[in-house]
Order: sequence, then C-alpha cells, then structure tokens
Amino acid sequence: MATSPSSAVQEARAALGRRLREMRKPTGMTARALAARAGWHESKASRLENGKSIPSDDDLHVYATLCGVPEQFPDLIAAMHGIEEMYVEWHTMQQNGMKRAQQAHVPLYARTNHFRIYEPGVIPGLLQTPEYARAIMRRISAFRQLPDDVDAAVEVRMGRQRYLRDAHRHFGIVLEETALHSRFGDDDVMGAQLGHLLQLASLPNVSLGIVPMDADRLMWPLEGFWIFDEEQVIIELATAQVTVKQPSEIKIYARMFAELVGISVNGKDARNLLARAIATLG
Repeated sequence: MATSPSSAVQEARAALGRRLREMRKPTGMTARALAARAGWHESKASRLENGKSIPSDDDLHVYATLCGVPEQFPDLIAAMHGIEEMYVEWHTMQQNGMKRAQQAHVPLYARTNHFRIYEPGVIPGLLQTPEYARAIMRRISAFRQLPDDVDAAVEVRMGRQRYLRDAHRHFGIVLEETALHSRFGDDDVMGAQLGHLLQLASLPNVSLGIVPMDADRLMWPLEGFWIFDEEQVIIELATAQVTVKQPSEIKIYARMFAELVGISVNGKDARNLLARAIATLG
C-alpha cells in the first residue's frame, strides 16, 4: 500500500495503463495503430498506457471495443472512477473533526440494501451503543489530535443505525471473538455494549457470526472491511480509508467474507461466546 494519496493514485493510473496495454497486445496493433483506428492523435494511446493521461469513459469504451473485449468495459470504468477516491488519509478527512467523516457515509448507507461487515477487533459502528462509540471516538480524537466534536460525531453514528430497523435491508456481520474482549470503556460500558449486541442479533434481518479464537483458519485478513451491495468495499487502515470499486476486487472480498462466515458460529453458539465475554467483566 502506498504511503500517500498522490503516490497511490499515480500507481493506480499506471496499473490501469498497463491493463490497457495488455488488452491491446493480443490484437497485434501498435499503440499508434489503435490511436489511428480510434481517430485520436497518434500519441494518445501511448500516453494512456503509460499513465501520462487520464482516460475518459469514452476512451475506455473505445479500448474495450477495438481490443475485442467489451465485457471488460464495466471493470475499466469502475477502476477509473475509483482512482481519485481510492485512498483518503484520515488527516484530510478528519482535519475539522470526526463528524464530517461520519456524515460522508450517510448517502452510501441510504442506498445499500445488503451490508457484509467483518471486524476483527471492534464492534462495528452500526451495532455500537452511544457510550461505547464515544469511548472509541475520544481515543481516536486524542491520538490524532483532532478538534473535539466527538459528541456530534456520535450523534451522526447513532442516526445511521436507523437502517438496522429497515426490514428490507440485510446485515451479514462477522466478528472475531477477540472483538468481544477488546476494552473500550469500563465494565459498565462493555457490559451494556455486549448486551446490546445480543439484542440486535435477534433482529430478523441481522445475521451475526463470531469466529472463535480456536477456529481453524482458512483466511486471515488483517483489517476489517465493509461490503456495500456489489458497489464497493471500504477498508480502514491506521492512516487512511481505502475504497475498492473494481468488480473483480469486490468479488475477492465477497469470497473472503464467505470463507469467514464458514468458520464462524452463530445462534446459540454465538450467544454462548457473548455470554462468556460478559462473564469476564467485573
């Protein structure tokens, strides 16, 4: 992963250019010949393939058509549209506090019908109590030395939870057992959070799985990730938020999520793990 937004974007442009070049090679056309057939300036295809120019939607459609692979056009479009937003550093998103970052996802939540969420070390925001959310956000705010708008950010996060009550939406959630024991707040905060999680797990549109610590691992993702329908995946790193929109990459995360579901427990077994975590509190 690149260490800055600009380098990440440049790498993504270069990767898209290489993909265009690999599409062209089997046709036997040179870059100049493809440009001629497209009615472009003779150097345009070369600039696109070297990441020197940014292709438009029409440019990508021409490439897919002339190279005889029109089925790749949707993936190319998704890759191009995702480049500028694929890597956003937290200090950019949160420079005025945490409320803005919470508000930024509201439209995405509103249009998503199927949420698939994996979190290895924390209870997801959709399932958090206000006290638990406040404890986490205060620590993040202090660590990143942000303006203190924690209460306003918590209010926005709590407002997003209304989608849980929409029976037309489905929430598939997989947590690591360690997330139940990771402490954010005192015993009262943790006890209320775990009890709240038990209640939400009973909702008919919520499927909660917990991966036991002794599970035989098939996959080992390092970070949590959220899949929003088949539209995009969001991964939160220590320094930035990464957005994935390429259909081929989304499918990989979907497969990973399915593998995690396969090694998780639910129903009575999940409730037993929650009860065990509650019993460890004072």
